[in-house]
This record gives sequence, structure tokens and C-alpha cells, in this order.
Amino acid sequence: MTKRFDVVFEGVGRSSGKMRNDISVEWPMMNERFDLATDEGPFHGGDGTAPPPLALFTAALTGCLMTQIRAFAKRLKIGLRDVEVRARLHWEGEQEGNEPYVTNPVGFSLDVTLDTDAGADDQRRLIDAAKKGCFIEQTLAKGLIVDHRLKIGGVWEDA
Repeated sequence: MTKRFDVVFEGVGRSSGKMRNDISVEWPMMNERFDLATDEGPFHGGDGTAPPPLALFTAALTGCLMTQIRAFAKRLKIGLRDVEVRARLHWEGEQEGNEPYVTNPVGFSLDVTLDTDAGADDQRRLIDAAKKGCFIEQTLAKGLIVDHRLKIGGVWEDA
């Protein structure tokens, strides 16, 4: 029997410094709320009071896969003593003159080390399940389009 479920997070961000953003994230289904912040270093006009958004993105992808590895190890009855994931997320930016730069992803890689007595086939099966269960990795793999709206004169418009 197939079980379907929705996972919805909602966030509201507000600027609070030169480049600092304070973001309140809610997970309504679990009645949980998280207050997070991002900032940039002086090179980008910020004060470095919080991690930059790409650091949180890297942590989110790494942590998501690690969580699913441990959760699915239990379901698949694969004993784990420890998990280590080394992430490398690479983008490139291009700027003409003083125009805003344009960014593109170059490649992301996650190197996984499992401390386990499980054989290679079970380890591969576990990683495959974790990749499929990681919401962030699946979003990246499927290339979801992000909708943007801009409020102009009290009216929401596609942006």
C-alpha cells in the first residue's frame, strides 16, 4: 500500500542590517518554528554576523542526506556506527562591467563514508534510498522552477 504525505515549510524573511536577513521558518505539520539568519562578509557589504546563504544551503544538503542515511539504515536494518559526508558545491559567476552578476551551478558532489559492517551492496542500497528520500537532493535533481511574485501597488504580480 502506497502512503503519500505532504511536507510544507513556510518562511518569512526581513532585512535587519546592511546585508543581514532574519528568517522565521515554520513547519506547520509539526508545529515547529526556527529562527535563522544569513549575512555576508565585508566583501559583499555585510558584517558577517551570520553564515552566508550558500553556507546554509551546503549544510542543508549535507544534513538532509545524512539524516536520511541514518533514518533509512534503521528501516533497512543496516547497522551504522558513524556517517561522514564531505560536500563540495561549486558555482560560477559572470559579470559584465558593473552590471549585476549572473550565477550558474557547476557541480555538486557528496562523498560519503559509512562506519559499518554492512557489505558493499547494502551500503549502495542505503545511499540510493537516502538520495531518493532527501527532499533537497530530489528538488535539485528534478530542477524545480521557483515561482516569484512582486507586490507592486498592493497587487501581486509575477516577477
